[in-house]
Amino acid sequence: MVGDTSESDRAYPLIDSLADWLVNQALRDVPLRGIFEGTCKQLYAAGIPVARCHITYRVLHPLFQAQSLTWERNKEVANDNYLHGDNAEQWVKSPLHYMLLHNLTFLRRHLVGDSAMLDFDFLRNLRDRGYTDYLAFMVPFNEYDDMERANGIIGSWSTDRTGGFSNSDIHFLKRIEQRLAVAFKMNIQSQVTKNILSAYLGPGAGERVLSGQIKRGDGEAIHAVIWYSDMRNSTGLAEAMSSQAFLQVLNLYFETTAGAVLECGGEVLRFIGDAVLAIFPIGEIDDANSACERAMKAAVMAQTKLAAVNEQRISRAEEPLDFGLGLHIGEVLFGNIGVPQRVEFSVIGSAANVVARLEALTKSLQCRILVTEHFAKQLRLDWVDAGRHALRGVGRKIAIYAPPVKV
Repeated sequence: MVGDTSESDRAYPLIDSLADWLVNQALRDVPLRGIFEGTCKQLYAAGIPVARCHITYRVLHPLFQAQSLTWERNKEVANDNYLHGDNAEQWVKSPLHYMLLHNLTFLRRHLVGDSAMLDFDFLRNLRDRGYTDYLAFMVPFNEYDDMERANGIIGSWSTDRTGGFSNSDIHFLKRIEQRLAVAFKMNIQSQVTKNILSAYLGPGAGERVLSGQIKRGDGEAIHAVIWYSDMRNSTGLAEAMSSQAFLQVLNLYFETTAGAVLECGGEVLRFIGDAVLAIFPIGEIDDANSACERAMKAAVMAQTKLAAVNEQRISRAEEPLDFGLGLHIGEVLFGNIGVPQRVEFSVIGSAANVVARLEALTKSLQCRILVTEHFAKQLRLDWVDAGRHALRGVGRKIAIYAPPVKV
């Protein structure tokens, strides 16, 4: 039986080995899933009768408030993301939320027998699935008055062994929890850094910064499709509604334009007021033709999204939204600009100037989308010739085209 003296003696060196392994994994920045799964399997191999393990942790992410990993013996690890405000009722009724609410670092519930205590629906569900014992734990990373905003890991071990966990099992698990928390903390902090950089700079720029491209002047010349879109009548809308209402409208507009860019594999670099600057890089993955195809697909998608938004707005007697979009292809400097103490990752160069001026031309030509001749040549479409135009800051007139009505 696992937990008697002989089994405990045999488990000691295996637990020592697992503790050392966890420290090594943390230093190597191994993905959490691998650390988590490896821990569960090694515990079971050491004779600790773990049949299920679950860990939840907070993340700093614009979409998700928390993530979780769940391991069950002979099953693949499940990885779940929880949207802000998602599953609130289910979470409030869970034993883990109870621990946070009462600042408990340990909670045990026998699931069967005379000492069974099934005070949560979740525990009854575990019992019905054949589990016999449940140990929940919490390891905070910092001190916080509001425990629900504290960082750390909170999770549980479950077993299906008759008699549940022994005292020596619990001793070993508590020891491993601390090491596991260290590995999670290091990995979570690294992931939070990546999340923030990706959210505020974009994944490509974020990766460059993490790789050391951080000081002013760091950058490289890249070939890319450049996207520049701007909201129509934003000043009038801002003056006609409250700041909060306009902010909601602005974010809705960004979902139609920047959202389409992201869905089609582009990278949003900046939100300049109500304008969107984005790129579709040309390189090893995409040639010029495929980058232009994705940019054009995003432009069509943006119009489709806008039509759906406006249908709802018109039904509520609200003013419809609109935007202008310029698309160009060329070489830009992708790097850090600003002052030494405050830099920004962006694209600069004549190609970036062209696309901004091109978008401004959509107003006078009363055309939502305009592209340069260089862009148009990459796609076989029945382009509408919009003439040759002088763009401010560009030394010569350039040929401008509009997409066909149906792309």
